[in-house]
Amino acid sequence: MVFSIIFVILLFAEIFYFKIAEKFNIIDKPNERSSHIRITFRGGGIIFLFGAWLYAVFFGLQAPWFLLGLTLIGGVSFVDDIHSVRNYYRLFVHFVAMLLMFYQWNILNAESWWIIILALIICTGIINAYNFMDGINGITGGYSLVILLPLMFVNNELNFIDKHFLVVISLSVLVFCLFNFRKKARCFAGDVGSVSIAFILLFILGKLVLQTGSSWYSVFLVVYGVDSVLTICHRILLHENIGLPHRKHAYQLMANELRMPHTLVSTIYMFLQVIISFGAIYLPINKWLYFVIVIFILSLAYIVFMKKYYYLHEDYLKTKALK
Repeated sequence: MVFSIIFVILLFAEIFYFKIAEKFNIIDKPNERSSHIRITFRGGGIIFLFGAWLYAVFFGLQAPWFLLGLTLIGGVSFVDDIHSVRNYYRLFVHFVAMLLMFYQWNILNAESWWIIILALIICTGIINAYNFMDGINGITGGYSLVILLPLMFVNNELNFIDKHFLVVISLSVLVFCLFNFRKKARCFAGDVGSVSIAFILLFILGKLVLQTGSSWYSVFLVVYGVDSVLTICHRILLHENIGLPHRKHAYQLMANELRMPHTLVSTIYMFLQVIISFGAIYLPINKWLYFVIVIFILSLAYIVFMKKYYYLHEDYLKTKALK
């Protein structure tokens, strides 16, 4: 009954946000990086932040420093969705938010300075990768769900985090998917959505890794990770500025050049990740060996795909240059 009430509150909160977005013109206009052509409400992913606060209301403020960090990083991202925020302001807030999360993890101490620096670098990379991968209908919400699902299974055995938190966050993602995982999306996550859910997932995964000492659980992010890292490498080889907008991710080529439906592309990414994640949990194989094999296979698939279809993107760029 409690979760039903929470779901209804989240649903009406999202609809209410659409009214606000319409009134204040918080919309996403297509640009050169976009894989959509319709003007759509931006910032619908604010429901993830609201879901975290709703959990605190119903089940208690059990992780106040994390929640404060999430509010800061989600807040600056929402402002950035409305009007551009200078990079160094945004990066400063990101670092503060992550330090608050580290404090919640109880690793913020002088003896662990090198762990803190390494964690800052890794977390910054993951958050930005998650943000960059948010480009087609359904991919952020769907991919987040298939990360949360194996985390729930692992939590049933290890109890590393309150199960109610996992359920409430999953409900917030489901609500977002109702309006985004469709042919014509009603809203996009925006930076507030992609950054907030990335921060939440990092917090959950971090607790799991710290409790078990097993960093191989990062395999739960491996599909996004391989696409992001290899796309960056590809752009570096092309002598491009990796900070500028682009449409070179594998999922973007599928949606744009191959004209595959957005929801189908998102489903492919979801399917790959969920199979890989449960394989890591249940297959009787050395976990690190499994991790390496998965990275090798995904990397090979990425390279073969790009060799076969990247010329279509080059044709698009040539056509665009002639206009």
